[in-house]
Amino acid sequence: MSARPLTVLHLDAERGWRGGERQALWLAERLARGGDRSLVAARPGEPLADRAAAAGLPVVPCAPAGELDIAAALRLRRVVRRERVDIVHAHTGHAVALAALATLGTHARMVVTRRVDFRLRANPFTRWKYGRAAAIIAISRMVQRALEESGIAPSRIELVPSGVDLDRVIAPAAADTLATLGVPRGAPLVVMVAALVGHKDPLTFVRAMAEARARVPEVHALLVGDGPLAADVAAEVDRLALGGTLHCTGYRTDADALLAAADVVVLSSAEEGLGTVLIDAMALGKPVAATAGGGIPELVVPGETGLLVAPRDAAALGDAIARLLTDRALAARLGAGGKARAPLFSVDHTAARTRAVYERVSAAGAAAR
Repeated sequence: MSARPLTVLHLDAERGWRGGERQALWLAERLARGGDRSLVAARPGEPLADRAAAAGLPVVPCAPAGELDIAAALRLRRVVRRERVDIVHAHTGHAVALAALATLGTHARMVVTRRVDFRLRANPFTRWKYGRAAAIIAISRMVQRALEESGIAPSRIELVPSGVDLDRVIAPAAADTLATLGVPRGAPLVVMVAALVGHKDPLTFVRAMAEARARVPEVHALLVGDGPLAADVAAEVDRLALGGTLHCTGYRTDADALLAAADVVVLSSAEEGLGTVLIDAMALGKPVAATAGGGIPELVVPGETGLLVAPRDAAALGDAIARLLTDRALAARLGAGGKARAPLFSVDHTAARTRAVYERVSAAGAAAR
């Protein structure tokens, strides 16, 4: 840590609770424990604001009408000046413009985390707002590649993988809880936790479960998450007559406990920044069946911590799920391998490496003044 504590404003005004919000909160907490001052700018009433307040972190209300909400940016800039903020860290794509505007005319340095592995939009405004960043953090090599292909100079990109809190004690969901979701006591259980959005490709998971059920008729699955594809998922479940097998739970606050109750954890993403839910699975000692989308192969080592198949290949994913359900020796070996690999992706490592980025850009900013 620096001899001088830093004041960091973490900016994430998204609605709901997804992996990015969890990463922002954990980072803010770890930095505060280390002696820095973490402020969290979040939308009032949303999970990030509530959980940050519960953790004792100062919360700055931030409810922009859009990414070009000038009034919201000016309010943030007043906070930056009043609180003598050193770093404004934009944790989502929608936060980048606000951070760029809020740091104008201040000494604060802007850092951006990019969590998705597709290219930036090719327009002058995108070039301007990302050009304001002193550093852009890529959470995987695939994200780094997408940034470079978007025209970002490699010297401006820092590779800092996301991490999970390995100190958590997570009890598996009780049989009664699973029963309320439609899972009979003792049934083999497959769990996928993901937003129901295009790049997570939940329809491939639904189709894969039809393949897996053909080999393991007693299997049940939980699809935990919500999003714009919820109706499409429900329609596909109906089309494949999976209503008694695959249970769509919507958003759940106990997603970790459901993962801990799984026999197999799945992620079917066509594109993926990293896939931190798979780190959760590995930390829990769960075997993984996943697609090799985006940064997932940087987490899952085929044959050592899980099984990987090509994106959008439902038949292959279903086969991988069935293998892990029927070959319990293989599942146990891969689960143990994942548990051994998980410490490489600790949130403490993420915080330390992010703090080093802050230190570098702060020093560069001071030297330039």
